[in-house]
Amino acid sequence: MSNQEPQENEQGEVSGWIEPGRQNAQLVYILYLVSLAVGLTGLVGLVFAYINRGSAAAWVDTHYTYAIRTFWIGILYSIICVLLAFIGIGFLLMFVVLIWFVIRCIKGLQAITRNQPIDNPETWTI
Repeated sequence: MSNQEPQENEQGEVSGWIEPGRQNAQLVYILYLVSLAVGLTGLVGLVFAYINRGSAAAWVDTHYTYAIRTFWIGILYSIICVLLAFIGIGFLLMFVVLIWFVIRCIKGLQAITRNQPIDNPETWTI
């Protein structure tokens, strides 16, 4: 038996980096953070979140919803910052959006590591 095959945990969930579940949700957050340097990994994380949402335990689904909203709200905030850059304040706000994005990813990573759901996955704030 290969070590690469998916394993079931004590809750009966399949665990693995690609299968829906805790490890995959962790991977989504990690890909988001890596996207700050690489760029395209954020899109890969978004695809994983969309594909696996609804296929995992309910508490893990809160993480997928939170991650998807983090991506799209971050895009919206970034567009607003680009538009406001023409009057000078957008550059400062882009730094605030970056901090917001990192904090949401770290908050999600901490919760998923503790096997806890996101309390309000549809929030626009941290």
